Amino acid sequence: MHLAYPAVLSALLFCTGLYGVLARRNAILVLMSVELMLNAVNLNLVAFDVWLAKAAEDTLHSGQALALFTIAIAAAEIGIGLAIVLAVHRNRGTADIDRLRDTAEGPDPTDPDAPTAGTADEKAEATA
Repeated sequence: MHLAYPAVLSALLFCTGLYGVLARRNAILVLMSVELMLNAVNLNLVAFDVWLAKAAEDTLHSGQALALFTIAIAAAEIGIGLAIVLAVHRNRGTADIDRLRDTAEGPDPTDPDAPTAGTADEKAEATA
């Protein structure tokens, strides 16, 4: 098999993952897109390792070992990432990246669409 086939497939997977990271607003889908990008890198590592092993008759297989290391790092990343997303979803009620704000930020005073502290009628109803 030629080296071009896995390289093109890897490029397509990576571009799909990159589109998912840039276009998606759900944090879970962004994590899945990052995993897709890491799998594209793993495919490249293994394909080039096989290609170089045929050319140099090397038996070290460092590309495959590096791919296993990348898989272990990806598993740890997705575990921690999902834990953070679940904690944020429990606290805020959404996993939408655009709606998440740090609690220290507060509303932007120059933003006309920002929620206000309440009108005089709402304050009167709250005290009554």
